[in-house]
Amino acid sequence: MKVVIAGAGNVGTSIASDLHAAGHDVLILEQDPDLVTKLRPTLDVTWMEGDCCEVNTLRVAQLDAAEVLVAATGDDEDNLVVSLLAKMEFAVPRVVARINHPKNQWLFNETWGVDVSVSTPHLLTALVEEAVSVGSLVRLLQFEGGDAHLVEVTLADGSPAKGVELSALQVPRDASIVAIVRASRVVIPRGDTVLQAGDEVVVLVTGDSETKVKDLLVGA
Repeated sequence: MKVVIAGAGNVGTSIASDLHAAGHDVLILEQDPDLVTKLRPTLDVTWMEGDCCEVNTLRVAQLDAAEVLVAATGDDEDNLVVSLLAKMEFAVPRVVARINHPKNQWLFNETWGVDVSVSTPHLLTALVEEAVSVGSLVRLLQFEGGDAHLVEVTLADGSPAKGVELSALQVPRDASIVAIVRASRVVIPRGDTVLQAGDEVVVLVTGDSETKVKDLLVGA
């Protein structure tokens, strides 16, 4: 898989290192020539100097051949611009964008070409809530312009879904149970799977189906 990463800061280089180790073709685009000179010997990926917000730079980087663009600069405005260019000018199938300031999260949606946005503060909050919350619906990750997202519920003893087979749960058509974690192992959801108290249920929902899923798993 070819991945172009805009920004050679700590986030960008860490992502590049992991993807390179996994065997992917990685290009890092960075406008600071001194930073490129400094980091090039430390990371064996393709490096390119240039402004990620310039169409010509992205064309030279052959962004149209990339399967994923990661906007990982330290500037939200730059991340939005490169995301929009990647999607609208180069039709990159998947655009992942870093949110530096949580107050800007509302901007990172499909209007700006963003498929997946990642805000470290919000992600940490979700992980804390996921660790301590039983019987509460917790948002984990947001997709496709803020409409589709992953939620997690650890079923309490009083959950209306306890002891119910998935086939009888009447999950909305625009939602899907994607995984169940039970006693530290993953249970693949099937129609005859019976939910138990303590199950961590991960569900892909939309804004319209989230309330219904919450009623099914947590209760009204």
